[in-house]
Amino acid sequence: MHVRPLERIDRLGWERLWRGYLAFYQANVPESVFDVTFERLLTDEAYEPNALVAVRNGSLVGLVHFLEHRHCWKTENVIYLQDLFAAPTARGLGVGRALIEAVYDIADQTAAGTVYWTTENTNETAMRLYDKLATRTKFIKYQR
Repeated sequence: MHVRPLERIDRLGWERLWRGYLAFYQANVPESVFDVTFERLLTDEAYEPNALVAVRNGSLVGLVHFLEHRHCWKTENVIYLQDLFAAPTARGLGVGRALIEAVYDIADQTAAGTVYWTTENTNETAMRLYDKLATRTKFIKYQR
């Protein structure tokens, strides 16, 4: 498995994974959001969302969406990890860890030392991983 930036040719695989993520959280977004979000993820403009994908045997098995932004309590930027998902067939293979660590690497390269995210308080499987990689705050926000 390897992690790389999202590419235009990934549209179908990305959409399959993001639909899985949205279904997991019982969330719905209008179809138009898929097109807009995918285009935003492919831009290199500052403060637009970014995406990495995990690839195993030529197929996308995970995704992470993240956003670097300014913070009122820090002089450096921070990164918000917005969406993280591993395909059900790839669970337990280290996909989530690899994607989070890839975002950490980007944070280190851009001097945005803090990476944070939220999750539902019932997402116990994910929280077991998050507790190994980050510090749980009293706001159920994970921060490195």
